[in-house]
Amino acid sequence: MPVSQLVHEDKLDYTPTARSVSLARRRAARLVAEWGQAEAAGDAALIVSELATNALLHGTLRGRLFRVRLVMGPSLLRVEVSDPRGERVPRKRRGVASTSGHGLVLVNGLADRWGVEPRTVGKTVWAELGLRPRAVKRSCGPARSGG
Repeated sequence: MPVSQLVHEDKLDYTPTARSVSLARRRAARLVAEWGQAEAAGDAALIVSELATNALLHGTLRGRLFRVRLVMGPSLLRVEVSDPRGERVPRKRRGVASTSGHGLVLVNGLADRWGVEPRTVGKTVWAELGLRPRAVKRSCGPARSGG
């Protein structure tokens, strides 16, 4: 997202623990709602939860943090989760027999698009949600008469 279209941004590093996933999920929901997109807060929280869980299970190293970044523009919310394990890239699932490992299926269903970007150390898994334009507040005061 070009900087000129940036409306809000937040990033925070988390310790690789299960508690961090729930903290990141709640923070994402709160921020997206505060940024005026309450209807997208639940989807954003679920995406953060799934990507952060994947980072925790498959992307962390002892003593290394993972990062959650939210970037909102006028019509787009981008969720990014970065971790230090660049060699462990998520793949599309080929079957549904497993009772776990369906987080990216959920992300794919919620997001308009998602992908993976390499970093100098590690990778970033991202997902983007299209946003509805915010309603313009109009004055409810009395109309002027031309008299």
